[in-house]
Amino acid sequence: MGALARAVFGSQPKRAQIALHGSFATTGLGHGTDLALVAGLLGMTPDDVRIPHALEEALSAGLSVEFTSVELGEVHPNTAEFALFDAAGNMMCIRGSSLGGGEVVVTAIDGFEVIANGELPLLVVDHTDRPGVIAAVTGILADSGTNIAEMRVSRERRGARALMLIETDVEVDDVCSASIAKQPGVSSVRHVPAV
Repeated sequence: MGALARAVFGSQPKRAQIALHGSFATTGLGHGTDLALVAGLLGMTPDDVRIPHALEEALSAGLSVEFTSVELGEVHPNTAEFALFDAAGNMMCIRGSSLGGGEVVVTAIDGFEVIANGELPLLVVDHTDRPGVIAAVTGILADSGTNIAEMRVSRERRGARALMLIETDVEVDDVCSASIAKQPGVSSVRHVPAV
């Protein structure tokens, strides 16, 4: 889950506040959940021999980590909420759950409900909710020959900030991404590789 959060964030964060919910909060630290989450944020794979020392590795890499407990209501008991910060202080909040057997899912990005499991490349498009933005983005993808496997759009309210989460069969190239970023109403575009 840490690796998927890192992928959505776009880089290794400089600071991470990780709030643990449910069984993660009650038994996670004793079971090494803290180590696994931090290892993922550092880009380690599940078989990395450094995982037992992930907290020390984080310090060496310049990643400051803080853990807290949180009650998130009716969500999976193995849920964590990451507040990730880059060097400039920009923050992204990512919520995800560990479903067991190595299966993870991101369920929220900056307050928007999403579903992303990292199995396919993902395009995250922050935009203003207005007519034509979704059509422009999907048109650019179609013109580039990129097939959409799944898409979800969430908005704060009509005419306000919105988020497109687009899973594609292949990773979107930089030219296509730049074209999407230039569309009226689009604030940012992020590539998230399959994890």
